[in-house]
Amino acid sequence: MKTIDLSRRQFLGRSAGAAGALLLSSCPWLSSQAATKRTAVDQVALGKTGLKLSRLGFGTGSNSGNVQHDLGQEAFNKLIRYAYDQGITYFDCAQSYRTFEWIKDAIKGLPREKLFIQSKVPGKPDEVLAAIDHHRKVFDTDYVDSLLIHCMIKDGWTDEWKRIMDAFDEAKEKKWIRAKGVSCHSLPALRAATASNWTEVHLVRVNPQGAHIDGANQEVWDNQVHEPAPVLAELKTMRAKGRGIIGMKIIGNGDFTQAEDREKSIRFAMSRPELDAIVIGFKSTAEIDEAIRRMNQALAEAA
Repeated sequence: MKTIDLSRRQFLGRSAGAAGALLLSSCPWLSSQAATKRTAVDQVALGKTGLKLSRLGFGTGSNSGNVQHDLGQEAFNKLIRYAYDQGITYFDCAQSYRTFEWIKDAIKGLPREKLFIQSKVPGKPDEVLAAIDHHRKVFDTDYVDSLLIHCMIKDGWTDEWKRIMDAFDEAKEKKWIRAKGVSCHSLPALRAATASNWTEVHLVRVNPQGAHIDGANQEVWDNQVHEPAPVLAELKTMRAKGRGIIGMKIIGNGDFTQAEDREKSIRFAMSRPELDAIVIGFKSTAEIDEAIRRMNQALAEAA
């Protein structure tokens, strides 16, 4: 008969594991509760797009990307890798960000199939397909997971930008992009995006303090404080239509320097069932750690 020599640590570990399995099998509700525990780095569905992304995204465009650019390329790369190692797979980019050309090196070597890259096309390029292809070349990737028309402000933009929207549809047919959508910076533009059947993904400015979120004024649309209720009403309509919805300006464009404001905003975002994910611009590992901790705590207490 073969002698089995177990160390005390191995014995205790196996005993604890067996006891835990027995407890879960005798109390199915505990198993269900464990299985449904939500965290900041869960892979979540983006509306009805069929795509998944981490609940928390890394924004690379704080102050048009100047905040991240000031770190330098090497430190930026390390911060992206740190975020990925914590479970963040969603990276939010834009052609107008100063970090745009850095993304290729920052994600080099990471498994492309595990990443969710969202980017944005600014303005009205003459050759829209060439502009979209430029994103693929800069990122050194066959496709962009989600591509947005960047920073719509005016009501009726869906008529004015029809040529751009049609090119996005063509790019999706070519499998250059997997989902299409828009980011808005006024309430009239946001309402037009909600009403349009073209939109699959919304990037929406939202926080309970109302800092830098969409308001009715199309002329003075930035650096303002507005009542959140109209934006929340749009979120409900978007969700009813099965749209993918990502919240931004969670830290008030970086204005929430007090911990209480960050806590309030993150708790608010985690309480909104309409939001699939949120994106926050980071400049340090401490900020990433804090956001994950606050989100995890808010999700656990909401369960």
